[in-house]
Amino acid sequence: MRAELGPIQIMVTSAGLDAFERFTDITIESWERVLAVNLTGTFHCLQAAVPDMLAARWGRMVTISSSSAQSGAPRMAHYVASKGGVIGLTKALALELAPHGITVNNIPPGMIDTPMLRRAEADGDVGKIEKIAPRMIPVGRAGTPEEIAATCGFLCSDEAAFITGQVIGVNGGMVL
Repeated sequence: MRAELGPIQIMVTSAGLDAFERFTDITIESWERVLAVNLTGTFHCLQAAVPDMLAARWGRMVTISSSSAQSGAPRMAHYVASKGGVIGLTKALALELAPHGITVNNIPPGMIDTPMLRRAEADGDVGKIEKIAPRMIPVGRAGTPEEIAATCGFLCSDEAAFITGQVIGVNGGMVL
């Protein structure tokens, strides 16, 4: 793929596997699956990009976690732990890679209207989005994937060259 597209200059990781289980019901298999996708998958993607970025002495990395990693969430201990790990990994890499011209930042979205959220709504794991969003989110609605993409685009730009190791919440004020 590199022969066709060239070296990796920008890496955005956005793996997201949710699970709703009481802590006492989480099996080791469920725990490992959620962490494998959300945290270990992020690790592998970032590690694959670093050699190209080091060679170029330039790169942008943006990891997507979740506002639940900042606030917690019932019945989601494994998800929260995995997304909290993504935030910690982001900060560690930001410190390690900054001297090489590489920035590493994190976006922990709040309630974003995605198929994953709508599936959780349909399964009864979260309430009706149009009802709960106005109560939970100061701006009064769920966010859009385009709002996350816009923030991500900025963090990948030259204008964001002095921003690294930051957690930029895009959540309508749900988590301050």
